[in-house]
Amino acid sequence: MTDAGAEAARRLDLLSQASEPGPGVTRLPFTPEHRAALDLLSGWMEEAGLAVTLDDAGTLVGRLEGPAGASTLYMGSHQDSVREGGAFDGIAGIVLPLLALERLSARGIRLLFAVELLAFADEEGVRFPTALLGSRALAGTANAAALDLADRDGVTVEAALRGFGLNPDRIPLIAQQRASALGFIETHIEQGPVLERAGEALGIVTAISGIERHAITLSGETGHAGTLPMEGRRDALVGAAELVLAVRRIAAQRAGLRGTVGALEVHPGVVNAVPDRVRLTAEFRAPEDALREAAGEELHRVAGEIARSHGLRVEAARTYAQPAQPCDPHLSAALGEAVAATGGQGLRLPSGATHDASAMADFCPVAMLFVRCRDGVSHRPEEHAEPDDLGAAVAALETFLTRFDPSAP
Repeated sequence: MTDAGAEAARRLDLLSQASEPGPGVTRLPFTPEHRAALDLLSGWMEEAGLAVTLDDAGTLVGRLEGPAGASTLYMGSHQDSVREGGAFDGIAGIVLPLLALERLSARGIRLLFAVELLAFADEEGVRFPTALLGSRALAGTANAAALDLADRDGVTVEAALRGFGLNPDRIPLIAQQRASALGFIETHIEQGPVLERAGEALGIVTAISGIERHAITLSGETGHAGTLPMEGRRDALVGAAELVLAVRRIAAQRAGLRGTVGALEVHPGVVNAVPDRVRLTAEFRAPEDALREAAGEELHRVAGEIARSHGLRVEAARTYAQPAQPCDPHLSAALGEAVAATGGQGLRLPSGATHDASAMADFCPVAMLFVRCRDGVSHRPEEHAEPDDLGAAVAALETFLTRFDPSAP
């Protein structure tokens, strides 16, 4: 058999060419680039002996049958990318389990369960103001209202699906039977530096962090920058600057919490006028919901204090909340044993990013295998995982598949 890591790197390089022109990889859902990636993946799935279908949410499904009446283990990740992203995020989680299944087949090993390998269409939420359509459809939690959302060219999700040869009217029929699902295993690059700092190729995810976002507006009074005295100014941007630092302070004081101000809108936004209104977004992420929610409550309290100290008005609202998703202990333990059996330590760590596994958790138990990435870089052209690490992931997945007992409690 070929070297698994080298073969994974080769295939990921081929898939990276299914991209819009420009730096890195830009592969948005329901586009010619998406089709090109599906053609490559479909061919490899068929060569591996999988029965290949494309469901009406755009998920490519490769099924390996098990014994009669056997339950199904789901594996996979997403094929789409951010704009000018990397060649590993998401797509590696399709290629690596596919190679594991290929190698088991070449050795004549038959599993005790069926496997469905899933290549989801839209996890990143870059083309449309929604995400996780494929995994939510399979889990039976897809929102029909998302079909009316449009991209920046005015093309709705529904129109894009139909243009791709799919029938969105049939999305409710995609949901699978929960009783026959053993679980979902997602393999993904870490997108952070923890594994690299620990000298470990692979890690086991303990939980997918919850997220909440807050929209805050501070309002004061504008005036000429040269004539309005410093004393008594009601400068909204000064208050907003303190609030940005407060978000950082709140997050830095709590282990596991991440806090970010990612957008600022300053009005009137001219060089010679005191800002009278600033809108900003603040986001917190944490593997524990109580930790995240406490941070959000403190943010609102601090925003009020800052507004009073500068004579400002404040409007603050939590606009989005997604609960943390713990990974299944049984599946995670089995993954950890497989990593240990192939030479790793089975380091445990949370995921700060959202994944298809967070939507699949509404359907079945989930677990995640992280693969080390160079410098923790992701969502950029420089994103990279070494072939040896890719090979280690394939070996761990092979071991997991051969050792996993679907009858175990």
